[in-house]
Amino acid sequence: MQSSLIGKIEKAKRYAQETDRITFTDLTVSFRGDNDTYVLSYVEGRWRCSCHYFSTRGTCSHCMALQKVLADMLPEDAFPS
Repeated sequence: MQSSLIGKIEKAKRYAQETDRITFTDLTVSFRGDNDTYVLSYVEGRWRCSCHYFSTRGTCSHCMALQKVLADMLPEDAFPS
């Protein structure tokens, strides 16, 4: 293996451990809930979820779970106050 590639692999391993280097600006995922699969997105600083609870409350367990998983990789405004 080329020494330059070995260096890139080592750097990638280090970067993967330093999640504070990563900030999501836009994100769309499929989230398998207990009752259905929902489309969850974070676009232009706003969360969206296709579940009924989000449509009435503006937040839901799916958003909260993803915020916990991606905590270090989301901008501060991605968390409701």
